[in-house]
Amino acid sequence: MDRRIAFSAKYRSDFLSTMENVVHDIVVIGGGITGAGIALDAASRGLKVALVEKGDFASGTSGKSTKLIHGGLRYLKQFEFGLVKEVGQERAILHRLAPHIVIPEKMILPLIKGGSLGKTMTSIGLYIYDFLAEVEDDDKRKMLNREEILAIEPMLPVDKLLGGSIYAEYRTDDARLTIEVMKTAHRHGAICLNYLECTDFIKGETGVEGIVAKDLPTGKQIEIKARKVVNAAGPWVDEIRSMDEAVRGKRLYLTKGVHIVVPRRKLPVQHAIYFDVPGDNRMIFAIPRLQTTYIGTTDTYYNGDKNDIQVTQEDATYLLNAVNLTFGNLGLTESDIISSWAGVRPLIYEDGKSASEISRKDEIFESGDGLISIAGGKLTGYRKMAERVVDLVCKRLSREGKDAECVTDKIPLTEPGFKSYQEVMDFSEEVTEKLEKLSLPSHLTPYLVQNYGAQVLSILEKIDGEPGDAEMELIRQEMLHCCHHEMVMSPFDYLIRRSGRLYFIPDSITSVEKVTAEVWDEIFDGSLLPYDPSLWNARLADLVSYPKYKVS
Repeated sequence: MDRRIAFSAKYRSDFLSTMENVVHDIVVIGGGITGAGIALDAASRGLKVALVEKGDFASGTSGKSTKLIHGGLRYLKQFEFGLVKEVGQERAILHRLAPHIVIPEKMILPLIKGGSLGKTMTSIGLYIYDFLAEVEDDDKRKMLNREEILAIEPMLPVDKLLGGSIYAEYRTDDARLTIEVMKTAHRHGAICLNYLECTDFIKGETGVEGIVAKDLPTGKQIEIKARKVVNAAGPWVDEIRSMDEAVRGKRLYLTKGVHIVVPRRKLPVQHAIYFDVPGDNRMIFAIPRLQTTYIGTTDTYYNGDKNDIQVTQEDATYLLNAVNLTFGNLGLTESDIISSWAGVRPLIYEDGKSASEISRKDEIFESGDGLISIAGGKLTGYRKMAERVVDLVCKRLSREGKDAECVTDKIPLTEPGFKSYQEVMDFSEEVTEKLEKLSLPSHLTPYLVQNYGAQVLSILEKIDGEPGDAEMELIRQEMLHCCHHEMVMSPFDYLIRRSGRLYFIPDSITSVEKVTAEVWDEIFDGSLLPYDPSLWNARLADLVSYPKYKVS
């Protein structure tokens, strides 16, 4: 496959043809962050790679996290020192590879009367955290007294606050990170397709020798032959494993995580805050983002439909109560929720442990027929998870030497990329100036830079509408960019995962709807994926219907 072909659904038939007519070294099942990382790692080592995802990329767990590249402070309680060390080091690598997506974020950890955190143990815990994660001196934790904390975060309750600390984390957009890794894998020669579902395995003398996949837009079945098959299907790992052989021994344990979004004016925190829920021994985040603040997450056992994970009233009430109890007289209610999301974590079952106690470590399983499966893990550690899987693949394929070494710690995740975070900040000033000239609000700068990196300039350069129409034209050019370069197959791929507008700029949904039909005709000529307004309206109504916390 010519890697110069754009990562666009316009060329889907070409991609499918190559998938069907080439014997790949590896086919990856699952288009979340783990699958994308495996595809990039394998392709960058010179392997022929195909990847299939039954929904959109990052439509499962990898688009429903707390959107942090964090070092796992909470895992110190479980004595997961190795995990904390690894993900702490990984976040520094990811910040270097994609500084516009993995962004430094100062986190406040308040000490509240009646809370589970004490000053001495918090200080010791954060010291160990900084040491394991190899945090730079300027970012190491600082313990602050009550007045010092209130000076930087006046939203905290005066009457209950004892003091606290400020320490370093990194903010991201999980779906955008996944898309950028997938695009980078494409640039290295991997063939990655969404809406292509694995329905069976091809079995031969050597065991699993490929997969049968259904192209969901057309219903066509194709065979994809490969020397090794890797199952990175997240919450669906056990279903894929059971297509090969009965699942015995360790299995998945799914826990549900829910986040709700409120207008920033309703919870105007200045920093991301990590606080413990009174009387519950759990930790919750409140994180400012654009004109909103989002709150999460829950951690409860889940055995429902993995394709339709709902934010229930109980979930929303739990999070609202946690904020109201901690911050005082905010009076947040369900009517303040403007959007929400829910996902499940594919953890490895451990007897006698609650949902929040189960390890977030990843594990690799290898069946008798050679199917390699990986489950567990965290967003932050995806690159090392991928490295371990591809190391095993190379061992099974008898690949040795320099070409079999992992190099993803040296591959920028955008093109063109940024050399430093300072370069990102300088670039952001340039974007703000261009927005002002187009009569667009400057608060869109972080949204655009984080989503599209240096490609923002090419998007803005195409905006030539009259004043007052600039916002609509911006959405149109964003959507065109995503269709041309990011394998968008549905308007909701753009609205939810490429842009995040559904969650964080929900008042733009009407504008997105207005430009969708025009974009679809321009991109696909109404042939590949004809735009159906009735389907759009039905799906949109389902997403934003009252109560609003059902958005997922």
